[in-house]
Amino acid sequence: MNALTVIPYAEFGIQSNFSFLRGASKPEELVVAAKLMGFSAIGLADRNSVAGVVRAWQQAKVEKLAYHPGCRLVFGDGTPDILAYPRDRTGWGHLCRMLTQANLRDETEKGATLLQRGDLLEWGDRMSLAVLPDLAQDAQDSLALLRELEGRLGSALRLGVSPCYAGHDRFRIEQAAAFAESTGIPLMATNDVLYHTAERRPLQDVLTAIRLNVPVAEVGLELTANAERHLKPPLEMARLFRRHPRALAETLRFGEELTFSLGDLQYNYPDEPTESGLGPQAELERLAWEGAARRFPAGVPSSVIKRIQEELALIERLNYARYFLTVHDIIKFARGEGILCQGRGSAANSIICFCIGITEVGPDKIDTLFERFISEERNEPPDIDVDFEHERREEVMQYIYTKYSSKRTALAAAVISYRGRSALREVSKAMGLSEDVRASLSGSIWGWSTSELGEKEARAGGLDRSDPISRHVMERANEIMGFPRHLSQHVGGFVIT
Repeated sequence: MNALTVIPYAEFGIQSNFSFLRGASKPEELVVAAKLMGFSAIGLADRNSVAGVVRAWQQAKVEKLAYHPGCRLVFGDGTPDILAYPRDRTGWGHLCRMLTQANLRDETEKGATLLQRGDLLEWGDRMSLAVLPDLAQDAQDSLALLRELEGRLGSALRLGVSPCYAGHDRFRIEQAAAFAESTGIPLMATNDVLYHTAERRPLQDVLTAIRLNVPVAEVGLELTANAERHLKPPLEMARLFRRHPRALAETLRFGEELTFSLGDLQYNYPDEPTESGLGPQAELERLAWEGAARRFPAGVPSSVIKRIQEELALIERLNYARYFLTVHDIIKFARGEGILCQGRGSAANSIICFCIGITEVGPDKIDTLFERFISEERNEPPDIDVDFEHERREEVMQYIYTKYSSKRTALAAAVISYRGRSALREVSKAMGLSEDVRASLSGSIWGWSTSELGEKEARAGGLDRSDPISRHVMERANEIMGFPRHLSQHVGGFVIT
C-alpha cells in the first residue's frame, strides 16, 4: 500500500468529552479529524449517554461525513461494555427508553447509570450491537451473553476488538478472531477512541485524576497505559488488523445497517386535553377571541383582528396550538393560586399570547415583529419564556408533575461546563498544587470567564510559566475550558411527553 491508498473503514468505538471526565476531545473535533483522515463514517458512543450526539451530527453535516449516533452501554451487573447503535427511529426510541429506565432506578448513585442486562434484553431490538468482552477473563460468560443476545435480539451482533498496545495484541486479536469464528458472530475492529489526537493524552490523564479525586501522580493503573487511544487513520487500522482485514470491512457492513439519522426526528407534541372538548386549534381560537374581547372592551380594532387571524392561521399550519394551550393552562393555574407570573421575550411579539393572558404588553401598542417569535422559514418551534415568583416556583412544578404524571414529565438537563476559575481550580488540584496556590490561582480570574488563560493570570496566581508543572497546569486548563463537567437540572425547563 502507498500513502495514497484509500482504506474503507468506519470507527464506532468513540467516546467524546460527553462521557464526562473520560473522553478528552469534543464531538466536533472528532468529526473534523475523521473527515481529514478519510474515514468512510464514524459513530459517537458515549458512556451511557447521548448528550453529545447532536453536536457531532451538526459538525458531520458541515463536513459531509456519514455519521451515526449511538451509545456505549456500561453495566452494573458484570455484563461487558456494548456499543449500541439504533438501526431506525424505533431503535432510537428504545435506546433512549433503556437509558431512562436505568436512570430512574432508586439505587442509582448521582452521576451514575445502573444499567442491567435485562434492560438490554427488553429494549435492545432494532439496534446493531458490538460486544466488547475481555476474553482472557470471561470467555465462557461472553459466549453465554452472545448466545443470549443472538437468541433474543436477532443477528445484528458483532464481537468488537481493539488493540491495547501492551505487547500481546497479536495474541488478543487472534483469540478474538478464533472466538468469533467459533460462534459465527463477525469480528469488528475499533480503536476504542478517547481523543482525536495523541497530544490529548496528558489532558485525558488530568480528567481521570479529576474524576477519581486524586492527583495524577497517585492515579496509578487507572491511567491509560499509552497515548494510542486516539483516532487512527484507516491505513494505520489496516496495518494493525492486517491479518484480519474482514474485521475492518465489518465496520462498513455495521454502518450499512444503520438507517437512522437525527434528522429523522420530528417533535410530536403530546395531546393537550381541552375544557370545552374542542380540538386544540378550535380551543385556541376560542380563547384568543374571548381574550381579545376582554383586552379591547371598546371593540377589537380591525388591525388587531387581522393580526389575530394571521397568527392563528400560521399556528394552524405549523400545528403549534397545543403548545400555546399548555402554557396557557400553566399560567391559568398560577394566577388562580395567586402566584405572580409574567411571559417575556419574543412571546411579547405575539397578539395571541397577549389575548390569552401569557403576556401583558399588547404588541399593537409597540412596533414588534411577530416573525421574531414564529417564522415559517426558520422552521423552529416557538419559545415562550414565563417567569414565576421564585418562592412559589415549586408549586407550579408540582402542578405539572401532577397533571401530566411524573412518568411523562422531567426537568430538562443542563450541561455544566468548565470556565476559567473552575478549570484552573480542578486542573491545579489534579496536578498536586497546594491548596493556597490553588486558591490564589482561581481567585486571579473572573469566575465566568471563558477567555484563554495566559501570562497575566499565571502571574496573578503566583505561577512561574518557566516551571514545567505550572506550564502544564495552564495548558491543560486552557484545553479543558468549555468541556462538560457534569449534567445538572434546568431551573424550570420541562420536557413533557
